Amino acid sequence: MRSSLILVLGLCALALSPTFAAGHTATVNTVQIFGTIDPAKISDYTDYMASANLYDGLANVDPDGNLVPELAEKWDVSPDATSVTFHIRPDAKFQDGSPVEAEDVVYSVERLLKINQGPANLFAGVLKPGSVEAIDPKTVKFTLLKTFSPFLATVPAIRIVNSKIVKANAGADDGQTYLSTHVAGAGPYTLKSWDRGSQMTIERDPNYYRGWGEGPIDEVRFIITNDEATVRSMAASGELTMSSQYQSPDTYDALSKMPRFKIVTGVTPVAFYLKFNSKVAPTDDVHIRKAIALATDYDTIHNTIIPGGELTGPLPKTFAGAYLPTPAPKFDLEAAKAEIAKSGYAGKTDIPLSLTYVSSAKFEEELALLMQSNLEQIGFKVTLSGEPWNRVTEIATKVETTPNVTEVFFGPTYPSPDSMFYAQYDSKSAGTWASMEWLQNPEIDKMIDAARATGDAAAQAKIYKDLQQTLIDQQTDAFLETQVVRHAMDKCLDGYVPVPMQSFDYAFHKYKWTCS
Repeated sequence: MRSSLILVLGLCALALSPTFAAGHTATVNTVQIFGTIDPAKISDYTDYMASANLYDGLANVDPDGNLVPELAEKWDVSPDATSVTFHIRPDAKFQDGSPVEAEDVVYSVERLLKINQGPANLFAGVLKPGSVEAIDPKTVKFTLLKTFSPFLATVPAIRIVNSKIVKANAGADDGQTYLSTHVAGAGPYTLKSWDRGSQMTIERDPNYYRGWGEGPIDEVRFIITNDEATVRSMAASGELTMSSQYQSPDTYDALSKMPRFKIVTGVTPVAFYLKFNSKVAPTDDVHIRKAIALATDYDTIHNTIIPGGELTGPLPKTFAGAYLPTPAPKFDLEAAKAEIAKSGYAGKTDIPLSLTYVSSAKFEEELALLMQSNLEQIGFKVTLSGEPWNRVTEIATKVETTPNVTEVFFGPTYPSPDSMFYAQYDSKSAGTWASMEWLQNPEIDKMIDAARATGDAAAQAKIYKDLQQTLIDQQTDAFLETQVVRHAMDKCLDGYVPVPMQSFDYAFHKYKWTCS
């Protein structure tokens, strides 16, 4: 009987201890759904969060924005900077155990260019079919169509797929259907389950070629939340391990008072904008755009709604060499009225204006209400629309469906000033959520192309500064702030460090569980 009792107690102890039974699980909430896990189609914050865990690239980015080896152990750049040769690690392998080879890189790039979505726009006019060739099974060469100074910085956006698996499941759409629900990569995690509207769960690949440190996170559960109350409830019940970065100050304060949580912060190059549609009335008038920017209460936004860093133009201070110091934008309703008087709407009242925000972010709704109050004091009639993020990306595809004003966070897709300018302001990027300004301005395109084409750092910096002044003069956006990330994290979880490239700071391979 004594032996039986000991056995029963031991089994009960195991049942009550998830650490021993199932390893370390992190439950993270996110306020946006995952739109896709296909590496040829990823485009936003949540897409890259999935990709950074499910797929690897030839190179990655460290917290200082430096390129670091991943699938490739090293690379050589030609003297004229028009070709780069990557040498793949001899031990690099996909999740099915097969080796990562040059033919997989070639196929991944060819497929990306053919589908022409997601990261493909980074390589428009830079790569074409045939630009990437396998020299031998572990060596692959990229030959650029022209000098493209940010090329190496863009390489981490190319996630490598297992060509044999994708070809076997290519169907009639180059594997898009297959890779919409399956993973064929070399990343540290595999896909366990995914309900597009509610959750995604990934689990650790114990055979990951780069190995694992102490206290690895065995499973990550991303839970989609639509309100602050759900996040607080998950925290109180013990379910939440790490909050998203898009919670209200009240929620962070509430979680900070719970003994289990610590609040971690990080300064990021992610910028928060009011994007103005320059092709529809009334925001097709530069004076109306200037009036809206002057009617923006920056201090209330910074101090009350969502604390952040200073942003005086389109480029954050992170890119120090290219940054143009300019006066901070000001809140001045009288000056806003003066701008309206200069516009084609002088003397008019109830000027119609549409403003859209992400409905799952409480602070964005608060900002929208503040803007509505201020703008209606100076003659606008503001229609607010809270939309889920996938709807925002949908309406951004056409000029006529893009609102006059949209609240948008945008950060570098790769660690270069080019990533802030090309994706938002170049004509080739029109029709994406990042470029809801619809500038399509040849002068701006010319400056972006000139900066891309020069390897002279001083000349490039001057072009970038001139470009910033042009965008400020045209008031393409209201420049609100840079994001200071805040996370409520279980005190046993470590590893968050900001990385200046999309959501690469949420690659859980570098996180660890520190409690026994």
